[in-house]
Amino acid sequence: MREVSQAATAAVLVIGDEILSGRTQDVNLATIARFLNPLGIDLLEARVVPDIESEIVAAINALRGRYTYVFTTGGIGPTHDDITTDAIASAFGVAVEYDEIAMTILAARYAPGEFNERRRRMARIPHGASLIRNAVSAAPGFQIENVFVMAGVPRIMEAMLDDIRPRLEPGVPVISRSLRTNLPEGRIAASLESVQKAHPELRIGSYPFFAAPASGGGSGTVLVVRGRNKMDVDLAAEEIIGIAAALGDTAVPEKSN
Repeated sequence: MREVSQAATAAVLVIGDEILSGRTQDVNLATIARFLNPLGIDLLEARVVPDIESEIVAAINALRGRYTYVFTTGGIGPTHDDITTDAIASAFGVAVEYDEIAMTILAARYAPGEFNERRRRMARIPHGASLIRNAVSAAPGFQIENVFVMAGVPRIMEAMLDDIRPRLEPGVPVISRSLRTNLPEGRIAASLESVQKAHPELRIGSYPFFAAPASGGGSGTVLVVRGRNKMDVDLAAEEIIGIAAALGDTAVPEKSN
């Protein structure tokens, strides 16, 4: 079993020409990140690849050995360009089979005569994989070892996460504090670096903002402190508040977890 101090890690592989062409805007990455945060699983990488089997295979083989979990979205539907299942099977060196449970689930969804050959494609999974259920469309995803293969349609993908949750080993959730200041990044950068060096166990980020003229304008920086120890996070946040005050401004807390 993994030690509690050793955080589980994850990567997301977004699959689909429609994402790379700009026709479809991906929202699944943000959904998965929000899903993993309270579980204490660190999402450390995301990739987007086209509907090309060799690209999918290469990405899967690169990610699955590097991270605790890999989540893929897209390419498991009934059409000719839905090649994710075959690519995943190729990455693991196994055959693709019609799953009896998946066939039963899908057959029950369609009227007699409508469960055609193309729809049956959605019941194909790599040998040794287990199904990921979803309460929206019934068409399942699947898990093979540490790789979770899900639909690209956001509502369906999110429903699949409900079935995945019990399979994940949670870690210690990350705590964050956000502070908003009118100071530009350049004014606070050097002091912020000193805080980061004093707290190497934390991750401190700065994010400039520029308000629209219609809302009164103004600019500044949002400073975010993230870590797994609340006392350490609170201490660093208080140091940043003190730095802002010394520079003639305030650092106002925003809503944090």
